[in-house]
Amino acid sequence: MTLIMKKYILTIFLFALIFSSCSDLTELNVNPNNVPETHPQLLLTNIEWNAFQVEGVDPMYASRMVVQTDGENENQYYKWSRAGFENYDQLRNVTKMIEEAERIESPAYIALGKFFRAYYFFGLTLTFGDIPYSDALKGETEEVYTPKYDSQKEVFKGILNELTEADELLASDNSIIAGDVIYNGSTSQWRKAVNSFRLKVLMMLSKKTTDTDLNVIATFAGIYNNSPLIESNADNGQLMFIDELGSRYTEYNSSSYGSARYVDSTFIQRLQDRKDPRLFVFCGQTRVAKENGLAINDFAAYEGGDPIAPYNEVNLKAAAGKVSKVNLRYTNDPTTEPHLFMSYSELQLILAEASVRGWINSSAKEHYENAVKASFEFYSTYAAEYAGFVSNAAAEAYLAEPLVDFSKVAGNEAKLELIMMQKYIPSFLQGGWRMYFDQLRTGYPVFRTQEGVTPPVRWMYPTGEYQNNSANVTAAITSQYGESNDNIRATPWWLQ
Repeated sequence: MTLIMKKYILTIFLFALIFSSCSDLTELNVNPNNVPETHPQLLLTNIEWNAFQVEGVDPMYASRMVVQTDGENENQYYKWSRAGFENYDQLRNVTKMIEEAERIESPAYIALGKFFRAYYFFGLTLTFGDIPYSDALKGETEEVYTPKYDSQKEVFKGILNELTEADELLASDNSIIAGDVIYNGSTSQWRKAVNSFRLKVLMMLSKKTTDTDLNVIATFAGIYNNSPLIESNADNGQLMFIDELGSRYTEYNSSSYGSARYVDSTFIQRLQDRKDPRLFVFCGQTRVAKENGLAINDFAAYEGGDPIAPYNEVNLKAAAGKVSKVNLRYTNDPTTEPHLFMSYSELQLILAEASVRGWINSSAKEHYENAVKASFEFYSTYAAEYAGFVSNAAAEAYLAEPLVDFSKVAGNEAKLELIMMQKYIPSFLQGGWRMYFDQLRTGYPVFRTQEGVTPPVRWMYPTGEYQNNSANVTAAITSQYGESNDNIRATPWWLQ
């Protein structure tokens, strides 16, 4: 990816050199740090790289995958408060790309701009609730510096409209998208990703199926029946890493995986109970297990820390060599695995859930099993050292395990619980907060919590909004949660 960027930069430099040689001296007054025009391909590469990075471990603390032993982590103990609006900075680059795409009349770049708008606004509204949407990013063009907040329902409607428009624009343009490091410029594969992401957004609205404005079920079925979707791991929406400065895996050489971070006992227990060999891909053996000569594929070689216990209690257990760390491949391998933003496995589980809910006429069991097999195949490909543990045969054997076998459960709730568990397990360092939001929506899997504590359902608005956009943020809080009720357990519209 970096080599591509270097070529683009060299091209721009040569062009500027040629242009400057025949320009009037007055044109030399143009500020080189504020170039008025550029090709959208130069913006796209950077936008993709920033959008699809691994989100780190904060969501893993909240989703009961890792624990901290040198202090009380606010995400682990559900004590967070505010989040930031930094993604609006990323959206400014998206806005610029759309402007440049319109200038050169390129439907494909406009389409990707709309997708990235939907992608970022989707994350922002799940984080906070109501957010600036229709008025957002208009500071430079319309001098709107204090944007009003749109209701969460209107934001979701806007997101879905932009994704629809993105699909239509991509369908009209078969050109190669230069600068695309996700699908190497393929508009057909981008269509599959966009439509699969549309289904993801619609499934997040599973509590809003009676809202006739949204028409969630019919819209979902229409996309499923009529639009191209991700068909295999070959279509995965994923960011690949290369062993080159600035292009390596996000967690590579991260010092935060040192002596104080270990794996959550409830996460390990779930994999042990199901005899899930992905445990060996995600986690390291305990020190005691290694000293006793236990094999990598011995489920007894892994043990975690209690996420609700006092951190020093877990620290003492870890010091005794009885707690597993995150597998070293995540920090020692500069290219370990791609980061997925929309995968075949996730899509199949979305379709399995839709089938169970009666939204589409298809086999929930088939979708479920396709998802598990695809997940095993992904790790077999990218965690090559562990490929023997996650082979096709291993996937078949795993699907026959009593706690995994879809044919052994009856009733929609039991089926949903199985489906959500298979979304949860491979979200280890994948998908960021996706699994946490899915848990809020469905209740599965159940997270271990301290007595009287419930997982927060949102984040408070940034302090800067109270300082710079006070009237609008106050109005948004009042309309959603009641006056002065900006707190982490005030239920947003999508969960009501």
